[in-house]
Amino acid sequence: QVTPGRFAAVWNAAQAVAAAQIAVGANSPFLFGREVWRESRPPLFLQATDVRPPEFAAQGVRPRTWFGERWISDAHELFEENLRFFPPLLSTADDEDPLRVLDDGGVPRLSELVLHNGTIYRWNRPVYAVVDGVPHLRVENRVLPAGPTVSDVIANAAFYYGLVRALAEEPRPIWKRLPFEAAAANFDEACRHGIDAVLRWPKPGGRSSSMVRIPAVRLVQEELLPLAAAGLDAWGVEPADRERYLGIIEERCRRRVNGASWQAAAYHRARESGLERDAALAAMTRRYGELMRTGEPVHTWQR
Repeated sequence: QVTPGRFAAVWNAAQAVAAAQIAVGANSPFLFGREVWRESRPPLFLQATDVRPPEFAAQGVRPRTWFGERWISDAHELFEENLRFFPPLLSTADDEDPLRVLDDGGVPRLSELVLHNGTIYRWNRPVYAVVDGVPHLRVENRVLPAGPTVSDVIANAAFYYGLVRALAEEPRPIWKRLPFEAAAANFDEACRHGIDAVLRWPKPGGRSSSMVRIPAVRLVQEELLPLAAAGLDAWGVEPADRERYLGIIEERCRRRVNGASWQAAAYHRARESGLERDAALAAMTRRYGELMRTGEPVHTWQR
């Protein structure tokens, strides 16, 4: 949850680091028995929900699953985009008059807005909700897959929450230095290549328009992990917990291993041993399950 005044900074920061999240956390390299992108969920969901006729796509009609197209300065901009770009698919038939509810001292549920927002699949989704009579806004980060282990999931969360807090409070915001088109391209690159992705990022100490291409693992190790550590300190996370979980991210980068790369390596090793594709996938999945139950993070798994 974030206050309305902080929402734009937090959402922008989350968009900027989505590629780094995918690079270190990819875990879905197979789809229908085929090896595809290192993180196949975003392109699969895009294709599965894209109901645009080809001529509409050519005219620039937006898909209902999308990364976005610009940085924002206010949460309202995202809900305005929803109305401008996406016709409603469903209705709640709710006759609530939000202005009258406000005039009467109540809190509007905005059921139609909430339902409509739920049919638009952003990877960092703005959410309005009312809990126990209190309204709030939150950024729903939907970037990462599950697993491989609980330790890996907590490490991913620590990296995200620390990094977003630090970037949202930087005096020179990353969204003032990183073109949105580069953030979107980085997301695509990370989905394709995972831990081996090469990203575009503002040059440290350079002009606002100065960009470099840098391996994702190097960017995470040299720049993003220190920021994440500072963010976790600001949240009051115990130093031992900070070091433990960010250490998992650092080791993934050092060894160039995440869930997706482990699965791909195990599959190819099984194929080289003489197994057919389906048998190799089954062998990899069985071994994945065995190692997952140990609780040890994926960078420690035998390859």
